[in-house]
Amino acid sequence: MGKITSSISSYEGKPIRCKAAICRKAGEALVIEEIYVDPPQAYEVRIKILCTSLCHTDLSFLKLDDGPHVRFPRILGHEAVGVVESIGEHVDAFKEGDVVLPVFHPHCEECRDCKSSKSNWCTRFAEDFLSNTRRYGMTSRFKDSSGENIHHFLFVSSFSEYTVVDIAHLVKISQEIPVDKATLLSCGVSTGIGAAWKVADLEEGSTIAVFGLGAVGLAVAEGARVRGAAKIIGVDINPDKFELGRKFGITDFVNPSLCGEKKISEVVKEMTEGGVDYSFVCVGLNSSISEAFISTRTGIGKTVVLGIDKYLAPASLDSFDIFRGKSVCGGLFGGLKPKLDIPILVDHYLKKELNLDSFITHELKFEEINEAFDLLEQGKSLRCILWMDK
Repeated sequence: MGKITSSISSYEGKPIRCKAAICRKAGEALVIEEIYVDPPQAYEVRIKILCTSLCHTDLSFLKLDDGPHVRFPRILGHEAVGVVESIGEHVDAFKEGDVVLPVFHPHCEECRDCKSSKSNWCTRFAEDFLSNTRRYGMTSRFKDSSGENIHHFLFVSSFSEYTVVDIAHLVKISQEIPVDKATLLSCGVSTGIGAAWKVADLEEGSTIAVFGLGAVGLAVAEGARVRGAAKIIGVDINPDKFELGRKFGITDFVNPSLCGEKKISEVVKEMTEGGVDYSFVCVGLNSSISEAFISTRTGIGKTVVLGIDKYLAPASLDSFDIFRGKSVCGGLFGGLKPKLDIPILVDHYLKKELNLDSFITHELKFEEINEAFDLLEQGKSLRCILWMDK
């Protein structure tokens, strides 16, 4: 990809009028409207979105109609690549024309946890995921044509031609990587690869089971493939995912609907002579956490949870198994520190060590965003790239 430069610097310090896909009511199709995007304030950057994608988190919030997370109107979207159009005060690491990746998970680089190698948590910012803007609370940078404020989503809101993002949520990336492939690294694919590499830190020759073969689950498999895992078992009720999974190194498949009276964990243990070294939960079902945990080998088995029940219900695990050495942990954003680790993933792709291309199953125009949601909900799309200018 050649150097990208901004052609709209004349709008610096002024609102920009552009198109956005607005969620105005739970479960209804997004509406393409003209909006106004305010200039960035201190520690913020306004970016022109080049392309964006959507994942099940976007779909879940599109349908959400109850609880503290419900806000309308709203601009969803959190996987994207853009170009810096203008910057606010106290922004030193970014300049106009930089290619950047907005990320939902903050990385302030200054707090205790950001400076620690033990975690990718951000003590300073990560507890708050409900505000519109990272440092300005419910203040919005979006207004519709009537002047009404539009809510942000996960500090990104990429379903808009322009958006404003705090520097804690922004990563500068190489201009060498194609932007559609880079988009994948904003959320799901990075989460899966990071879970295999950083959270599990799995070794060559390991055996693993992946529960749920969406983008995150297949990214776990890809990370395990690169690390040299000996057996990668994919678990999913959609048989179409099985052939696709082979592209990411999956060696064996289990379809829960074909297990008869046997539990998934029993089948996995039979396939691995006692259980896998690592299991990864990539679906939001508590029953999967339990089955994944039981599927691991006594003494060393580790279960990494990357999907949670939407009601945040407690999961039940055998304390005796824990006593005997099994463990379970979470893997928010795959344990990755965005500003440090995403450029490393980009480098692996440029060296042809990572398969990102196979995650993209569809490409559409931004105006066809509702069709993209239909494909995702029907299980026909892994990742659909929406191009802003095509």
